[in-house]
Amino acid sequence: MSKPQAFPDFGKPGNYFGRQVDRWTKQYRLSETEVMPEMERLIEWLPLTLPEQTRTSVVHGDFRIDNAIFDRNSAKCLAVLDWELSTLGDPLADFSYVAMAWVTENGGRSGVMDLDRKALGIPELEEVVQRYCAATGRDSVPDMNWYFAYNFFRLAGIIQGIKKRVIDGTASSAHAKEMSERVKPLAEKALEFAVKAGA
Repeated sequence: MSKPQAFPDFGKPGNYFGRQVDRWTKQYRLSETEVMPEMERLIEWLPLTLPEQTRTSVVHGDFRIDNAIFDRNSAKCLAVLDWELSTLGDPLADFSYVAMAWVTENGGRSGVMDLDRKALGIPELEEVVQRYCAATGRDSVPDMNWYFAYNFFRLAGIIQGIKKRVIDGTASSAHAKEMSERVKPLAEKALEFAVKAGA
């Protein structure tokens, strides 16, 4: 996909994951409150193992069921919300972020790992990958474990920013404090997938 002429400053078409790993590493470092061995290992490993970007498209940046509005009587998506992280990039970024629902417990959100997916009519991840490949003309997708490692790393970096604000006293809500306690588990989950991907 060529860069849209109507939006010349929308984003750079190549090296999406390289740029994102660099961005979230810098964000994490700016809000770092303690040394986490898991994050240190990921910061070293992710840039050395970046997947090749073979396609460029508009990337939402936070594409998940929580950011979609569906028709009340069908599975038709009527709108996608929260486009502030959108740019040009690798479409596997949005796909792998949606796919994280299959490796995340529900907890009242969009995770489906611990739900009875068959009873709910939710396909297994392998079928979702097959459907995505069929819809996009791909033969397969690269090792999803790398993408899961990256996405959990990114989330850990985002939540670390909240943790720093809680410590600094600029985010004092109970929700912010609760969120801030998720950094270490997210980093651990990221490293778990990195190890599966060969770290």
